[in-house]
This record gives sequence, structure tokens and C-alpha cells, in this order.
Amino acid sequence: MQILDRRLNPSGRSLPNRQRFLRRAKSLVQEAVRDASAKRDIRNADEGGEVSIPLHGIREPSFHHGSGGIRDHVLPGNKEYREGDEIPRPPSGGGGGGSEGSPDGSGEDNFRFVLTREEFLSLFLDDLELPDMAKRRLVDGTDPAWHRAGYSVSGSPANLALGRTMRNSMSRRIALKRPKPEAVQALEEEIAALEGDPAQAERVLELRAELERMLQRTRLIPWIDPIDVRYRRFEPVPRPVAQAVMFCLMDVSGSMTEDMKDLAKRFYTLLFIFLQRRYKHVEIVFIRHTHEASEVDEETFFHSRETGGTLVSTALEEMQKVVADRYPPAEWNIYAAQASDGDNAAGDSQKTARLLVDTILPACQYYAYIEVGREGEHGIPGFPRGPTDLWRTYEALVTAGAPLAMKKVRHRREIFPVFRELFAKRGVLEGANA
Repeated sequence: MQILDRRLNPSGRSLPNRQRFLRRAKSLVQEAVRDASAKRDIRNADEGGEVSIPLHGIREPSFHHGSGGIRDHVLPGNKEYREGDEIPRPPSGGGGGGSEGSPDGSGEDNFRFVLTREEFLSLFLDDLELPDMAKRRLVDGTDPAWHRAGYSVSGSPANLALGRTMRNSMSRRIALKRPKPEAVQALEEEIAALEGDPAQAERVLELRAELERMLQRTRLIPWIDPIDVRYRRFEPVPRPVAQAVMFCLMDVSGSMTEDMKDLAKRFYTLLFIFLQRRYKHVEIVFIRHTHEASEVDEETFFHSRETGGTLVSTALEEMQKVVADRYPPAEWNIYAAQASDGDNAAGDSQKTARLLVDTILPACQYYAYIEVGREGEHGIPGFPRGPTDLWRTYEALVTAGAPLAMKKVRHRREIFPVFRELFAKRGVLEGANA
């Protein structure tokens, strides 16, 4: 048996060659994908697109003969050199020709190509999983699923119901009394046995007439008639769709710099892409706070400037209000990510902890706290900066067994390792520590 795959390759490219290339240059492509996603809006971060990798990353390994030992070479002569002449070394810096480099010597050739959305997400989310996913009740959605709905007299050959077709054929042949092949064969054998006996000539004629009638009925009543054919029929049925909502909470007081907000945005982007990969329908809610909190759009969330103190409990109260109004925990899978520099009013810590333990964490599938800071930040010279007020509050909750993940981030290169550690494939997530 031969199986031929006649599916068209995407955009005229060789699909197997493309897949081999992605496997060979996977680490370089993954790095380029992560850099590209950081420059997009959160809702558009999972789209495919053009990425570039260093040219040396696409070179294939090859085998060469060894050059050890003593070897003699015969070089052709020319007008300048004769037999026995010694060829001087090329001047310092000489060698083979090449393209002109950049003035500062830092130029590098790149290879650019386009990734589909599926390729982009597969590389972006490799070896990650979402803990406690889809515990909530599924809700009715508009995504159709095809289910068996009986049989029809027309359809695609691929949906031919062979068993039902043969059953209809047999019922029709029995009802119309179509002669069986065994009966025809037995009659032919009886005629052959009586043909040599002159006394049975009349009997042979009767048998021949009967055989002719049987053969005539066989021709008139076919083995399979078009009215016997049946096809499996399918109908679209709306199926339940798991839906999730992602809450982004961020401190936007004067102590939060643009670099800190950029670190937070990169983490939010990773989480949103991850949720979209696992759920059919994902909504996102942005809540920013100083001494008061409000729900805003993405542009205001990241770029609008605010002044004032810091009360983390206001953001949790706003989230509690939004959940009660629009996202019942029994119907939505709720995920929350909070970013802050760790500052919080001294009298607000107890209220923040109470809101988390009593209201927010029981409603959430997952809650992650990212404490962002400046690279190389050490506080007062000679006195390394200790844990922040908010970090100590959350750390006490984690010690008491609260399902809360905590990490510190100081540089953008730490974002993806931290995200991978929070969502790594393992049985139980350990309590996060600095």
C-alpha cells in the first residue's frame, strides 16, 4: 500500500525543509521571537511575523578531510614566480576578500524570515504549562463541534456508511426475492447432471426455464442499488468553551519608573499569550493604583503619569468589585498578575493581606506577584536594601500556605527565566523566593 501526501506546502515553500531549519536554529529563533514580542501591544503580542537571526545560525555542519602530516603541493607557475621561488606571506591584515564591515566593527549579517502564528506560539511557549487550569465550570459558547446526526441519502464518499448501505441492500434483496447465488449454482449443477439422460429431457427443459427466470430476476434486482446507499450525517452543535480573564495590577506612583513599567509589561505579555494558547476566550482587565485605584485601558495603564502615595489594598478592592460585577468565579477562570516596586503604606499591609486571603486568592486560579526594581539597586551605600514592606507581607502569606507566587526582577533578561520558573512543568509549584 502506498500513501501519498498531496497537501500543498504553505506559500510554495518546502514544509519539511522549513521544519528542519526551525529545529536546527530553534534556540536562536526563540530568542528572536521573545525580543519581537516585547515590542508589541499585549493583545497583539502573539501574532506571527518577520524575525531575524544571525547568519551563522543557519550554517549546516559538514565533514572535511584531515590536514595532518606532511603533504606536497604542486602549484602552477606564472610570469612572476618560477620553480624554486619562495612565496612571501601576505601583509598583516591581508587575506580573502569580503564585504565591507561597519565603521565601528560591530556589524553582523542577519537572516530574516516570516513565522506563522502557530510557529510563533509554539516557539514562544515551549516547555511551559499552566497550573490549575480550567477548574471552573465551562460556559456555553459559540464554538461549534460536529456530532453524528443519523444518515442521509447524499453526501461525501468519505462519509459513506458501508454497514448501513449493505444492510439496506440485503433487506431490499430479501423483500424482492432476488435469487441467491447458491440457488443458481445448485440449479446449474442439477441441469448438468441430467443432460446426458434422454429420459430426463423434459425435466431439463423445465430446469432451464427456471434458471432463465432466476437469472432474469438477478439482472433486474442488482446487488446494490442507489437507493441502498447511505452517508453519515453530521450537524454542528455548540460546545462549552472555557473562558478566562486576566487581571493586570500595577503600582503607578512616582517611585515606579518607565523601566520598571517596561519590565511589568513584558511579564503581562507573556502571561496573556500563554492564556490565549490554553483558552478559547480570554479577556484582560487593567487596574492601576496609587493611593486610589481605577480600571483603565492599556494605553493609560502603561503610559499615563500619576503622582501620590501607595495603597495596594485599593487595587485589590477594585479587582474584587470588577469580579463581582462581571466575572463570577464559578464561570470564569481568573488569573492575576501584580507588579510593584514593593512600596506600600505601613498601615495598609494588614488590610492587603486580609483582602488577598479572604477574597482574591480563593477566586483566582493563579496569582503572581512580580517585584520590579532598578538594575544594580542596593539602597544606601554600605547598607544593602532589605525586603520591602509588600514583599514581607506576601512572604508571610506564602509561609502560611497561601497559593501565591513571588519573584523579583531587576533586568529585562530576567523576565523570561522568571516566567518559565513560575509556569514550569512540574507537579506542585514550590513557594517562590527571591
